[in-house]
Amino acid sequence: MADQYAQSREDKRPTEIPVIRWEEPPEGPVLVLLDQTRLPAEEVELVCTDASALVEAIRSLAVRGAPLLGIAGAYGVALAAARGFAVEEAARALEGARPTAVNLSVGVRKAESAHRAALARTGDPTAAATAALAAARTLHREDAEASARMAAHGLALLDELLPGGGHRILTHCNSGSLVSGGEGTAFAVALAAHRAGQLRRLWVDETRPLLQGARLTAYEAARHGMAYTLLTDSAAGSLFAAGEVDAVLIGADRIAADGSVANKVGSYPLAVLARYHHVPFIVVAPLTTVDSQTPDGASIEVEQRPGFEVTEVTAPQVQVTGAGGGIPVAPLGTQAYNPAFDVTPPELVTAIVTEVGAVSPVTAEALAELCADPGRTAPG
Repeated sequence: MADQYAQSREDKRPTEIPVIRWEEPPEGPVLVLLDQTRLPAEEVELVCTDASALVEAIRSLAVRGAPLLGIAGAYGVALAAARGFAVEEAARALEGARPTAVNLSVGVRKAESAHRAALARTGDPTAAATAALAAARTLHREDAEASARMAAHGLALLDELLPGGGHRILTHCNSGSLVSGGEGTAFAVALAAHRAGQLRRLWVDETRPLLQGARLTAYEAARHGMAYTLLTDSAAGSLFAAGEVDAVLIGADRIAADGSVANKVGSYPLAVLARYHHVPFIVVAPLTTVDSQTPDGASIEVEQRPGFEVTEVTAPQVQVTGAGGGIPVAPLGTQAYNPAFDVTPPELVTAIVTEVGAVSPVTAEALAELCADPGRTAPG
Protein backbone atom coordinates (compact mmCIF):
# COMPACT_ATOMS: atom_id res chain seq x y z
CA MET A 1 0.00 0.00 0.00
CA ALA A 2 1.24 3.48 -0.84
CA ASP A 3 2.79 5.20 2.12
CA GLN A 4 3.20 8.88 1.47
CA TYR A 5 3.05 11.70 3.94
CA ALA A 6 3.72 15.43 3.93
CA GLN A 7 5.86 17.64 6.10
CA SER A 8 5.90 21.43 6.08
CA ARG A 9 8.99 23.41 5.18
CA GLU A 10 7.67 26.83 6.15
CA ASP A 11 10.79 27.71 8.17
CA LYS A 12 13.26 26.54 5.52
CA ARG A 13 13.89 28.55 2.39
CA PRO A 14 17.17 27.35 0.89
CA THR A 15 18.91 29.09 -1.97
CA GLU A 16 18.41 26.04 -4.17
CA ILE A 17 15.07 24.26 -4.26
CA PRO A 18 15.46 20.69 -2.87
CA VAL A 19 13.28 19.05 -5.48
CA ILE A 20 14.25 15.45 -4.75
CA ARG A 21 16.56 13.68 -2.34
CA TRP A 22 17.26 10.26 -0.84
CA GLU A 23 17.32 9.95 2.92
CA GLU A 24 18.02 7.04 5.27
CA PRO A 25 16.32 7.64 8.65
CA PRO A 26 16.42 4.85 11.28
CA GLU A 27 13.06 3.46 10.15
CA GLY A 28 14.35 2.88 6.62
CA PRO A 29 15.22 4.68 3.36
CA VAL A 30 12.79 7.19 1.88
CA LEU A 31 12.54 9.42 -1.18
CA VAL A 32 11.70 13.04 -0.33
CA LEU A 33 9.98 15.20 -2.97
CA LEU A 34 8.98 18.85 -3.09
CA ASP A 35 5.21 18.67 -3.71
CA GLN A 36 4.81 20.83 -6.80
CA THR A 37 1.03 20.77 -6.58
CA ARG A 38 1.26 22.97 -3.47
CA LEU A 39 3.42 25.68 -5.06
CA PRO A 40 3.58 28.63 -4.95
CA ALA A 41 1.34 28.90 -1.89
CA GLU A 42 3.56 26.74 0.30
CA GLU A 43 6.65 24.57 0.17
CA VAL A 44 5.69 21.11 1.40
CA GLU A 45 7.61 17.87 1.05
CA LEU A 46 6.20 14.43 0.31
CA VAL A 47 8.02 11.49 1.87
CA CYS A 48 7.63 8.28 -0.13
CA THR A 49 8.47 5.00 1.54
CA ASP A 50 7.67 2.74 -1.39
CA ALA A 51 7.39 2.79 -5.18
CA SER A 52 3.57 2.86 -5.18
CA ALA A 53 3.66 6.15 -3.28
CA LEU A 54 6.03 7.52 -5.89
CA VAL A 55 3.73 6.35 -8.70
CA GLU A 56 0.91 8.26 -7.03
CA ALA A 57 3.12 11.36 -6.74
CA ILE A 58 4.03 11.13 -10.44
CA ARG A 59 0.44 10.75 -11.58
CA SER A 60 -0.74 13.66 -9.44
CA LEU A 61 2.11 15.83 -10.81
CA ALA A 62 3.59 16.33 -7.35
CA VAL A 63 6.80 15.41 -9.15
CA ARG A 64 6.96 16.20 -12.86
CA GLY A 65 9.14 17.26 -15.78
CA ALA A 66 10.98 14.89 -18.10
CA PRO A 67 14.51 14.89 -16.59
CA LEU A 68 13.26 14.81 -13.00
CA LEU A 69 10.89 11.96 -13.80
CA GLY A 70 13.88 9.95 -14.99
CA ILE A 71 15.71 10.63 -11.74
CA ALA A 72 12.62 9.88 -9.67
CA GLY A 73 12.03 6.64 -11.55
CA ALA A 74 15.56 5.46 -10.87
CA TYR A 75 15.26 6.31 -7.18
CA GLY A 76 11.91 4.52 -7.11
CA VAL A 77 13.54 1.28 -8.27
CA ALA A 78 16.28 1.75 -5.66
CA LEU A 79 13.63 2.36 -3.01
CA ALA A 80 11.79 -0.84 -3.90
CA ALA A 81 15.05 -2.79 -3.77
CA ALA A 82 16.16 -1.29 -0.47
CA ARG A 83 12.78 -1.93 1.13
CA GLY A 84 12.64 -5.53 -0.08
CA PHE A 85 9.74 -5.13 -2.52
CA ALA A 86 9.47 -6.78 -5.94
CA VAL A 87 11.77 -4.66 -8.09
CA GLU A 88 10.43 -5.73 -11.49
CA GLU A 89 6.84 -5.08 -10.43
CA ALA A 90 7.80 -1.65 -9.07
CA ALA A 91 9.69 -0.83 -12.27
CA ARG A 92 6.70 -1.62 -14.52
CA ALA A 93 4.36 0.44 -12.33
CA LEU A 94 6.74 3.40 -12.41
CA GLU A 95 7.21 3.18 -16.19
CA GLY A 96 3.45 3.29 -16.75
CA ALA A 97 2.80 6.26 -14.47
CA ARG A 98 3.19 8.80 -17.31
CA PRO A 99 3.52 7.32 -20.81
CA THR A 100 4.66 10.34 -22.85
CA ALA A 101 7.77 11.23 -20.84
CA VAL A 102 10.50 8.93 -22.17
CA ASN A 103 12.98 9.93 -19.44
CA LEU A 104 10.87 8.12 -16.87
CA SER A 105 11.37 4.74 -18.51
CA VAL A 106 15.04 5.51 -19.20
CA GLY A 107 15.69 6.19 -15.51
CA VAL A 108 13.71 3.16 -14.36
CA ARG A 109 15.56 0.84 -16.72
CA LYS A 110 18.99 2.14 -15.80
CA ALA A 111 18.43 1.43 -12.12
CA GLU A 112 16.69 -1.86 -12.85
CA SER A 113 19.57 -3.01 -15.07
CA ALA A 114 22.10 -2.11 -12.39
CA HIS A 115 20.07 -4.05 -9.82
CA ARG A 116 19.71 -7.10 -12.08
CA ALA A 117 23.41 -7.18 -12.97
CA ALA A 118 24.53 -6.89 -9.36
CA LEU A 119 22.10 -9.57 -8.25
CA ALA A 120 23.30 -11.95 -10.96
CA ARG A 121 26.92 -11.25 -10.07
CA THR A 122 26.69 -11.47 -6.29
CA GLY A 123 23.40 -13.13 -5.43
CA ASP A 124 23.14 -10.56 -2.64
CA PRO A 125 19.93 -8.45 -2.55
CA THR A 126 21.67 -5.81 -0.41
CA ALA A 127 24.47 -5.42 -2.94
CA ALA A 128 21.90 -5.22 -5.74
CA ALA A 129 19.94 -2.51 -3.90
CA THR A 130 23.19 -0.58 -3.41
CA ALA A 131 23.89 -0.85 -7.15
CA ALA A 132 20.42 0.47 -8.01
CA LEU A 133 20.89 3.44 -5.69
CA ALA A 134 24.31 4.16 -7.18
CA ALA A 135 22.77 4.19 -10.66
CA ALA A 136 20.08 6.64 -9.51
CA ARG A 137 22.64 8.93 -7.92
CA THR A 138 24.77 8.82 -11.06
CA LEU A 139 21.78 9.76 -13.20
CA HIS A 140 20.98 12.60 -10.78
CA ARG A 141 24.53 13.95 -11.00
CA GLU A 142 24.72 13.56 -14.78
CA ASP A 143 21.46 15.46 -15.24
CA ALA A 144 22.79 18.37 -13.19
CA GLU A 145 25.93 18.44 -15.34
CA ALA A 146 23.86 18.21 -18.53
CA SER A 147 21.71 21.11 -17.35
CA ALA A 148 24.74 23.38 -17.01
CA ARG A 149 26.00 22.42 -20.47
CA MET A 150 22.58 22.96 -22.06
CA ALA A 151 22.44 26.43 -20.54
CA ALA A 152 25.83 27.31 -22.02
CA HIS A 153 25.01 25.92 -25.47
CA GLY A 154 21.60 27.58 -25.46
CA LEU A 155 23.02 30.97 -24.52
CA ALA A 156 25.64 30.67 -27.27
CA LEU A 157 22.87 29.90 -29.78
CA LEU A 158 20.85 32.93 -28.64
CA ASP A 159 23.93 35.12 -29.06
CA GLU A 160 24.38 33.75 -32.56
CA LEU A 161 20.76 34.15 -33.61
CA LEU A 162 20.09 37.39 -31.73
CA PRO A 163 23.35 39.34 -31.37
CA GLY A 164 23.37 42.28 -29.01
CA GLY A 165 21.47 40.80 -26.07
CA GLY A 166 18.33 42.34 -24.65
CA HIS A 167 16.46 39.11 -25.32
CA ARG A 168 12.70 38.90 -24.86
CA ILE A 169 12.08 35.18 -24.41
CA LEU A 170 8.73 33.44 -24.27
CA THR A 171 8.53 30.10 -22.48
CA HIS A 172 5.75 27.59 -21.94
CA CYS A 173 5.04 25.29 -18.99
CA ASN A 174 7.93 24.85 -16.52
CA SER A 175 11.45 23.77 -17.39
CA GLY A 176 13.60 25.02 -14.50
CA SER A 177 15.14 23.40 -11.44
CA LEU A 178 11.75 21.96 -10.53
CA VAL A 179 12.13 19.48 -13.42
CA SER A 180 15.82 18.74 -13.17
CA GLY A 181 18.76 17.64 -11.10
CA GLY A 182 20.28 21.04 -11.97
CA GLU A 183 18.76 24.34 -13.10
CA GLY A 184 16.62 22.86 -15.81
CA THR A 185 16.44 22.87 -19.58
CA ALA A 186 14.82 25.82 -21.41
CA PHE A 187 14.51 27.87 -18.23
CA ALA A 188 18.20 27.31 -17.53
CA VAL A 189 19.03 29.04 -20.81
CA ALA A 190 16.88 32.04 -19.89
CA LEU A 191 18.49 32.08 -16.45
CA ALA A 192 21.95 32.08 -18.04
CA ALA A 193 20.89 35.04 -20.19
CA HIS A 194 19.64 36.81 -17.07
CA ARG A 195 22.94 36.26 -15.27
CA ALA A 196 24.84 37.52 -18.32
CA GLY A 197 22.74 40.70 -18.36
CA GLN A 198 21.18 39.71 -21.69
CA LEU A 199 17.60 38.99 -20.66
CA ARG A 200 15.28 41.92 -21.14
CA ARG A 201 12.02 40.11 -20.39
CA LEU A 202 10.83 36.54 -19.75
CA TRP A 203 7.31 36.08 -21.03
CA VAL A 204 5.69 33.26 -19.02
CA ASP A 205 2.67 31.46 -20.47
CA GLU A 206 0.35 30.53 -17.62
CA THR A 207 -0.01 27.11 -19.31
CA ARG A 208 -3.49 25.65 -19.12
CA PRO A 209 -5.05 23.70 -17.57
CA LEU A 210 -2.77 23.16 -14.55
CA LEU A 211 -0.99 26.52 -14.66
CA GLN A 212 2.59 25.20 -14.43
CA GLY A 213 3.78 28.47 -15.91
CA ALA A 214 1.89 30.68 -13.49
CA ARG A 215 2.51 28.52 -10.43
CA LEU A 216 6.00 27.19 -11.10
CA THR A 217 7.92 29.14 -13.74
CA ALA A 218 6.85 32.47 -12.24
CA TYR A 219 7.82 31.06 -8.83
CA GLU A 220 11.32 30.21 -10.08
CA ALA A 221 11.74 33.48 -11.97
CA ALA A 222 10.79 35.46 -8.87
CA ARG A 223 13.28 33.54 -6.75
CA HIS A 224 16.05 34.44 -9.19
CA GLY A 225 15.08 38.09 -9.52
CA MET A 226 14.39 37.83 -13.23
CA ALA A 227 12.31 40.37 -15.15
CA TYR A 228 9.22 38.35 -16.05
CA THR A 229 5.61 38.89 -17.07
CA LEU A 230 2.83 36.32 -16.88
CA LEU A 231 0.33 36.03 -19.72
CA THR A 232 -2.61 33.84 -20.64
CA ASP A 233 -1.80 31.28 -23.31
CA SER A 234 -4.26 32.88 -25.71
CA ALA A 235 -2.49 36.26 -25.42
CA ALA A 236 0.75 34.99 -26.97
CA GLY A 237 -0.40 35.81 -30.48
CA SER A 238 -0.81 39.50 -29.69
CA LEU A 239 2.71 39.59 -28.26
CA PHE A 240 4.13 38.14 -31.48
CA ALA A 241 2.08 40.57 -33.56
CA ALA A 242 3.44 43.48 -31.53
CA GLY A 243 7.02 42.33 -32.12
CA GLU A 244 7.61 41.71 -28.43
CA VAL A 245 9.03 38.18 -28.69
CA ASP A 246 12.60 37.53 -29.83
CA ALA A 247 12.70 33.77 -29.22
CA VAL A 248 10.62 30.90 -27.86
CA LEU A 249 12.34 28.43 -25.51
CA ILE A 250 10.60 25.23 -24.43
CA GLY A 251 11.57 21.88 -22.98
CA ALA A 252 10.43 18.46 -24.19
CA ASP A 253 8.99 15.25 -22.78
CA ARG A 254 9.89 13.15 -25.81
CA ILE A 255 11.70 13.85 -29.07
CA ALA A 256 11.01 11.33 -31.82
CA ALA A 257 13.69 10.04 -34.19
CA ASP A 258 12.56 12.46 -36.91
CA GLY A 259 12.83 15.47 -34.59
CA SER A 260 9.14 15.79 -33.69
CA VAL A 261 8.82 17.25 -30.21
CA ALA A 262 6.19 16.36 -27.60
CA ASN A 263 5.83 19.05 -24.96
CA LYS A 264 3.11 20.48 -22.73
CA VAL A 265 -0.06 21.14 -24.71
CA GLY A 266 0.07 24.64 -26.21
CA SER A 267 3.61 24.30 -27.52
CA TYR A 268 2.57 23.52 -31.09
CA PRO A 269 0.51 26.73 -31.51
CA LEU A 270 3.53 28.69 -30.30
CA ALA A 271 5.66 27.03 -32.98
CA VAL A 272 3.15 28.03 -35.65
CA LEU A 273 3.10 31.62 -34.36
CA ALA A 274 6.87 31.71 -34.22
CA ARG A 275 7.23 30.49 -37.80
CA TYR A 276 4.71 33.04 -39.11
CA HIS A 277 6.46 35.88 -37.28
CA HIS A 278 10.02 34.70 -38.11
CA VAL A 279 10.93 34.10 -34.47
CA PRO A 280 13.32 31.27 -33.47
CA PHE A 281 11.56 28.34 -31.82
CA ILE A 282 14.13 26.47 -29.72
CA VAL A 283 13.74 23.20 -27.85
CA VAL A 284 16.13 22.47 -24.98
CA ALA A 285 16.35 18.88 -23.72
CA PRO A 286 18.95 16.30 -22.67
CA LEU A 287 19.89 13.44 -24.98
CA THR A 288 17.88 11.08 -22.79
CA THR A 289 14.73 12.77 -24.12
CA VAL A 290 15.55 11.74 -27.70
CA ASP A 291 13.79 8.43 -28.34
CA SER A 292 15.19 6.66 -31.38
CA GLN A 293 12.58 3.90 -30.95
CA THR A 294 9.76 6.36 -31.69
CA PRO A 295 10.02 7.04 -35.44
CA ASP A 296 7.87 10.15 -35.74
CA GLY A 297 5.40 12.43 -34.03
CA ALA A 298 2.39 10.31 -34.94
CA SER A 299 3.95 7.45 -32.97
CA ILE A 300 4.17 9.39 -29.71
CA GLU A 301 1.59 8.31 -27.16
CA VAL A 302 -0.04 11.50 -25.87
CA GLU A 303 -1.27 11.24 -22.30
CA GLN A 304 -4.92 12.16 -21.79
CA ARG A 305 -5.63 13.83 -18.45
CA PRO A 306 -8.91 13.85 -16.49
CA GLY A 307 -11.57 16.26 -17.71
CA PHE A 308 -12.01 17.85 -14.28
CA GLU A 309 -8.61 19.52 -14.70
CA VAL A 310 -10.37 21.71 -17.29
CA THR A 311 -13.84 21.94 -15.80
CA GLU A 312 -12.57 22.79 -12.30
CA VAL A 313 -9.86 24.95 -10.80
CA THR A 314 -8.00 24.12 -7.62
CA ALA A 315 -6.24 26.31 -5.11
CA PRO A 316 -4.49 25.35 -1.86
CA GLN A 317 -6.46 26.00 1.33
CA VAL A 318 -9.69 26.86 -0.53
CA GLN A 319 -12.93 24.98 0.14
CA VAL A 320 -13.79 22.85 -2.87
CA THR A 321 -16.98 21.26 -4.17
CA GLY A 322 -16.17 19.66 -7.54
CA ALA A 323 -15.91 15.96 -8.37
CA GLY A 324 -12.17 16.31 -8.87
CA GLY A 325 -11.62 18.28 -5.68
CA GLY A 326 -11.75 21.73 -7.28
CA ILE A 327 -14.09 24.67 -7.81
CA PRO A 328 -16.42 24.05 -10.81
CA VAL A 329 -16.06 26.53 -13.68
CA ALA A 330 -18.24 24.64 -16.17
CA PRO A 331 -21.73 23.12 -15.93
CA LEU A 332 -21.97 19.72 -14.26
CA GLY A 333 -21.49 16.95 -16.81
CA THR A 334 -19.44 19.03 -19.25
CA GLN A 335 -17.09 16.87 -21.33
CA ALA A 336 -13.52 18.15 -21.65
CA TYR A 337 -10.73 17.45 -24.13
CA ASN A 338 -7.55 17.47 -22.04
CA PRO A 339 -4.40 16.12 -23.70
CA ALA A 340 -1.33 16.71 -21.55
CA PHE A 341 0.91 17.31 -24.55
CA ASP A 342 0.93 18.21 -28.21
CA VAL A 343 3.49 17.42 -30.89
CA THR A 344 5.47 19.97 -32.90
CA PRO A 345 6.82 18.75 -36.27
CA PRO A 346 10.56 19.18 -36.89
CA GLU A 347 10.10 21.70 -39.71
CA LEU A 348 8.75 24.20 -37.15
CA VAL A 349 11.69 23.74 -34.77
CA THR A 350 14.61 26.11 -35.32
CA ALA A 351 17.02 24.10 -33.18
CA ILE A 352 17.20 21.38 -30.56
CA VAL A 353 19.75 22.17 -27.87
CA THR A 354 21.24 19.27 -25.92
CA GLU A 355 24.12 18.98 -23.48
CA VAL A 356 26.54 18.39 -26.39
CA GLY A 357 25.38 21.18 -28.68
CA ALA A 358 22.61 22.39 -30.95
CA VAL A 359 21.12 20.56 -33.92
CA SER A 360 19.88 22.91 -36.65
CA PRO A 361 18.19 22.30 -39.01
CA VAL A 362 16.39 19.53 -37.18
CA THR A 363 16.46 16.31 -39.22
CA ALA A 364 16.35 12.61 -38.48
CA GLU A 365 19.88 12.28 -39.84
CA ALA A 366 21.30 15.00 -37.59
CA LEU A 367 19.64 13.54 -34.50
CA ALA A 368 20.79 10.01 -35.33
CA GLU A 369 24.36 11.24 -35.83
CA LEU A 370 24.26 13.09 -32.53
CA CYS A 371 22.90 10.13 -30.57
CA ALA A 372 25.39 7.75 -32.19
CA ASP A 373 28.34 9.91 -31.15
CA PRO A 374 27.32 12.14 -28.24
CA GLY A 375 30.91 12.86 -27.31
CA ARG A 376 31.42 15.39 -30.04
CA THR A 377 29.85 18.78 -30.69
CA ALA A 378 26.60 18.57 -32.61
CA PRO A 379 26.18 20.18 -36.04
CA GLY A 380 24.45 23.50 -36.22
